[in-house]
Amino acid sequence: MSECPFAKFPNMIDPKTYENGMPYETLREIRDAGPIHWMEGTYMEVPYWLVTGRDEMDFISKNPALFSSESNTALSEEFTEEEISGIHNHMIINMDPPRQLKYRKIVRAAFTPRAVGSYEARFRQHARNIVDRVADRGECEFVEEVAAELPLLAILELCGVPPEDRKDFFAWTNAMMFNQDEEMSGSREVAETASANVIAYAMNLAEKFRDNPQDNILGALVNGHGGVDGLTEEEFTWFFLLLIVAGNESTRTITSHGMRLLMENPEQLQYLVDNPDKIAGATEEMIRYNTAFIVMRRQCLQDTEVGGQLIKKGEKIILHYHTVNHSEDVFGEDAMKFDVRRPERMPNMYNEHRAFGVGQHFCLGTHLARLEVQIMFEEIIPRMRNPKLQGEVSYTKSNLVNGIKNMRITFDPEVKSTTEAA
Repeated sequence: MSECPFAKFPNMIDPKTYENGMPYETLREIRDAGPIHWMEGTYMEVPYWLVTGRDEMDFISKNPALFSSESNTALSEEFTEEEISGIHNHMIINMDPPRQLKYRKIVRAAFTPRAVGSYEARFRQHARNIVDRVADRGECEFVEEVAAELPLLAILELCGVPPEDRKDFFAWTNAMMFNQDEEMSGSREVAETASANVIAYAMNLAEKFRDNPQDNILGALVNGHGGVDGLTEEEFTWFFLLLIVAGNESTRTITSHGMRLLMENPEQLQYLVDNPDKIAGATEEMIRYNTAFIVMRRQCLQDTEVGGQLIKKGEKIILHYHTVNHSEDVFGEDAMKFDVRRPERMPNMYNEHRAFGVGQHFCLGTHLARLEVQIMFEEIIPRMRNPKLQGEVSYTKSNLVNGIKNMRITFDPEVKSTTEAA
């Protein structure tokens, strides 16, 4: 095992490393030094292998028999055995095959491109309503008032949760996903309380769906789909918890960063104003450039050589999706530059980046997330003209979600026509 040459750098699993935004240059230096590195950092007092090469990430992700999500969770934090068995062991992201496959078989059909495409008209109307509420003001807090609205409303609607419960879920998901940031959660105890609230809600839904079968995602989970039996009440409850959280926070993060990047690159924003047919491609660059999830963990189950390094049984591995998605080896010399025209030059880019993971844990909601982001920007760009940051961007302190806490912006107020005003 080589000695760690990165002692001068911040620990890449310390949430504080990301509280001022993604450390692009630090990640570039580490990436330039090779695809996999032994990190002696003091955070959580557990050293780890940091993976920054795409081939190495793919190999590890596609071999769960060698590199487990289940043995010590897929999260970079350290948990007690009680926490792992009591909470984390029930979450699909912390499962290995064959246990994980039951969930994926049931849900896969509900998230096909065809199935997701059937939601487009409803989502587009929601997006228009969201922009309507701020367009004539000429200013807003973009994260909560715009970016967070569609993904939360969409996933709750698809799961049969009524709109009046939306604000509760916004608070609960914030507490669960951002428990490392005191301003957003308060403490791990607050996060646990939020989880308990979602679990109780899910148990009530499961009972209702069994008595009155629903034609939606959760209905398929409860009652089965495609010849696969439905989940037990306990299995359903845990899956609902993850579905609500992941389905909300990831798309909100992509939309927030996408808007930030367009404001920082006004010439690219103008290109999309002039060429609205290019917005769909541009959103793929947003997904690549500021990946929603930062790192995930694997645990080595037997000595294995990866990227010229021997990873020993029991050692911790951290997959850094963000830095892989900035790899010059994959995306060219300008990989660290945001460029909405990149997908025009690289039409297969959606298969090249790893924003949605790869292998056994490739995101089931990929098509849903892409549709939501595309629709939001197709509604935002023509109507919220000349947007500008108003003050500093506030980032979340998290090693999991590459989030923005708040981002106040100004733009040209939309003037309603006489007919609309009447």
